[in-house]
Amino acid sequence: MLRSRFTTLFLLVLLSTSPLLALEKTESAKDASLTFRLPTAGGKVVELAADPAEKATVVCFLGAECPLARLYGPKLNEMQAAYDSRGVRFIGVNSNQQDSLEDVKEYVKRYEISFPMAKDYNNEVADQFEAVRTPEVFVLDQQLTVRYRGRIDNQYLPGISRAETTTHDLKNALDQLLAGKPIEVTETKPNGCFIGRVKQNEVTTKLTFCKEVAGVLHRHCVECHRTGEIAPFSLTDYDEVRGWADTMLETIEDGRMPPWHASPKYGHYANARFMSEKDKEILREWVAGGMPYGDIKDLPELPKFREGWHLPQVPEVVYEMRKRPFVVPKEGVVEYQYFVVDPGFKEDKWVTGAQVLPGNRSVVHHAIVFIRPPDGADFRGIGWLTAYVPGQRINMLPPGRARKVPAGSKLVFQMHYTPNGSVEEDISKVGLMFGKDEEITHEVFTLIGIDQEFEIPPHASDFPVSAKVRRIPPHAELLAIAPHMHLRGKSFRLFTKQDKKKEILLDVPNYDFNWQHIYELSKPMSLDKVDGLEFTVKFDNSKENPFNPDPNEYVTWGDQTWEEMAIAFFEVAEPRKHKAEKKTQPEKKLSKAEQQKKQAEEQKKRDAELKQKKEEQIEAFFKRFDKNGDGRVDLEEVPLATQRYGRIRDRNDDGVIQRDEL
Repeated sequence: MLRSRFTTLFLLVLLSTSPLLALEKTESAKDASLTFRLPTAGGKVVELAADPAEKATVVCFLGAECPLARLYGPKLNEMQAAYDSRGVRFIGVNSNQQDSLEDVKEYVKRYEISFPMAKDYNNEVADQFEAVRTPEVFVLDQQLTVRYRGRIDNQYLPGISRAETTTHDLKNALDQLLAGKPIEVTETKPNGCFIGRVKQNEVTTKLTFCKEVAGVLHRHCVECHRTGEIAPFSLTDYDEVRGWADTMLETIEDGRMPPWHASPKYGHYANARFMSEKDKEILREWVAGGMPYGDIKDLPELPKFREGWHLPQVPEVVYEMRKRPFVVPKEGVVEYQYFVVDPGFKEDKWVTGAQVLPGNRSVVHHAIVFIRPPDGADFRGIGWLTAYVPGQRINMLPPGRARKVPAGSKLVFQMHYTPNGSVEEDISKVGLMFGKDEEITHEVFTLIGIDQEFEIPPHASDFPVSAKVRRIPPHAELLAIAPHMHLRGKSFRLFTKQDKKKEILLDVPNYDFNWQHIYELSKPMSLDKVDGLEFTVKFDNSKENPFNPDPNEYVTWGDQTWEEMAIAFFEVAEPRKHKAEKKTQPEKKLSKAEQQKKQAEEQKKRDAELKQKKEEQIEAFFKRFDKNGDGRVDLEEVPLATQRYGRIRDRNDDGVIQRDEL
């Protein structure tokens, strides 16, 4: 569940390649004078002189905090080592006003950059090359003519990390140049952050950072964009904000920040994130008007955030996933890791608040803690306890509501790690708050709606799959909804069904796998009069889907992100008093013979129900797949998902499914 091949979640979605701002350029640098001398992070000077001895020079524009620049730093290292003996020189250049020389030094140290890394004050070299983003590379020949400019390759894009590189743009350009051949692709669009240029704009606005802009950022951004949080850079400091202004505006205009994907037309959600048009216009006018600082007396104080634990109090108990750190490699794909913890509960516990605290936010894509009850325990739902997703705030359950953890249960950590360009370590943990048994009026548990038998055909751009919750508990209330698909997920729409009428409760028109939102209702919704919860998800398996691993494949259910899921999780609360009433009803005492007779009758009834259910399933299977009514179905006519998860087996290997084999 929640499988991802993303190298970052929060980090990469901040980036884009859309031509939003006027500074976006595509023409190659034509100035014959591309020479420069710059100070390096190592305390030396790097020079690009006329008529260099090297056969080729690669000038790489990089940023200390830009997520893609971090990911590509180690890759450029490898290329520098591979091409050094072939007469190719690599030079790194940092032109961001928000990156100090100390920031550049830290970048070099953390990502073990082996080529010279220079600081370009006042972005003079970036202006010479007409560089736009980080990372962006320029290949120069011995006459300092730009022969290629653009991206390094296509492995890392905003919001996606491919398992394999399929287009080696920089490598191809170098190989063709060194071989004396024409370079087939001379320019590509770079992906990443805008270079934080020092702008000499005339001040044309009365809006200032202190009086208006800081307040907007405090309301919408600094929850994550501050020191120690998940965002890759801070938006609490004036100089930082000026350097990130273009990237900040781009992500806001694209609707990627603040992160929220539900349509405001349906439902009311406590954790909704929306930036008003008025606040957006403040940022637009301030950036366009020269970004003045203003009077410090107008600067509001930073909001107060609880560091670490977001629960209203420090948790009563804390459990680490394990004692020694898990080591996350600097690159590649890390399969899900599972860690089982025994909390040693000797009696049932009622959890009123729970939070996963990642040990290393830079590599923890998400984490889920499940309850594994002992055999035979009185237990409801799928075992979900709590989860961590970047940007998600954790709240206590409503008063009187709690999850039951039976005595003897284990806690299972499901950890998904995403490499970020350097070797990292993590020990995540979970903190729990408990309520008293007599104070708990509602038991909270998680239900699911699910379809596992779909098969998405190649190139389908709008393929629908529908599912529903099989049973809604009586007198229950709905607290939250969490839809889940993978890379081909396109949209999600949830309906409530009542008296044969369907109404939209939640609409997610542009589903984004990067953000595993849990849509928390503003107030619990009674399900007493709701006959059903049904949803429809849509998948985009076309080449127009930039996240699509392979549009030529048939796609079925599976854990990996190149497979798909169609699930919705529903947090519900059911009153305990109804269960108690059932238990307190007096029962007539039976003799031993009467008890045996009753048990036999109940078993006979269960057997009959099971037999009828099996017959119904067999009839449904043949009605669906036996098109000519001959009582047999060719195996190749059955979708792979049905074969895998419907337990369909060709027992005698004759290529045909018959009734007795079901």
